[in-house]
Amino acid sequence: MARKKVLLMGKSSAGKTSMRSIIFANYIARDTRRLCATIDVEHSHVRFLGNLVLNLWDCGGYAEAFMENYFTSQRDTIFRNVEVLIYVFDVKSEERDKDIHYYQSCLEAILENSPKAKVFCLVHKMDLIADSHRDAVFAQREEELKRLSRPLEVTAFKTSIWDETLYKAWSSIVYQLVPNVSELERSLQQFAEIIDADEVLLFERATFLVISNSLRREHHDDHRFEKISNIVKQFKLSCSKLSAQFHSMEVRNSQFAAYIDVFTPNTYVLVVTSDSTLPSSAMLINIRNARSHFEKLEQAQESAVVR
Repeated sequence: MARKKVLLMGKSSAGKTSMRSIIFANYIARDTRRLCATIDVEHSHVRFLGNLVLNLWDCGGYAEAFMENYFTSQRDTIFRNVEVLIYVFDVKSEERDKDIHYYQSCLEAILENSPKAKVFCLVHKMDLIADSHRDAVFAQREEELKRLSRPLEVTAFKTSIWDETLYKAWSSIVYQLVPNVSELERSLQQFAEIIDADEVLLFERATFLVISNSLRREHHDDHRFEKISNIVKQFKLSCSKLSAQFHSMEVRNSQFAAYIDVFTPNTYVLVVTSDSTLPSSAMLINIRNARSHFEKLEQAQESAVVR
């Protein structure tokens, strides 16, 4: 079983623990208000796609002394063997200079101890910015972060726990850790072509983060993956509160038919087709027949992770 170290950093109250609890611990946004500030470093191990384990280090910024210790006495321990660094910025922070100082200290430690780590910045709590200004504010912050991060490359996302942007960011981050993802995408494309589907999506079973997709017909909504992740995960939580087990779902109207079903031991699949006259039983047979191929592919991925 392979462990991928993911470092989650940022100043106190930036929202690190809230987003981690929503993605990996099945919290809903309003319940994160009862979470306490993280003291020092909180470790958690999240199994993802079978043999891949995300070793999450949530580094609390509760006191400046903790942040300074990360870069001095704990430097080697925290920043060694990091696969992914996620730095969270509170978009409304009144101490931006201090935020940037700590961020650049993180980058220096990463360059020294884990130079191949991928770096992501989340400009968080974007719901506090008026809709009409969000894109401009984010574009300015993104440009600034990319400039300050050189020579490292950074990918930035605007996020909020109150909408689908959080799932978009974390899906993109986790995508970087999935082994043999190109082979998975090729198989999804073949599957979509064989069954003449508009689109096929693969979701990780526990988090419902999007792992991969195949698009054969253009769609106007660029945020549909994350919206589906958010909606279905909330529905799964509602089912669990009623002691019911979520297995599958079908949505159909005159324009399309969509099917969500358990696919492999670690994934769900979503198939969307414009042919709303297709009998449900025919599509479910197609999904069932494809399972064995994708289960073998998943086993090969697990073996690649172990190696």
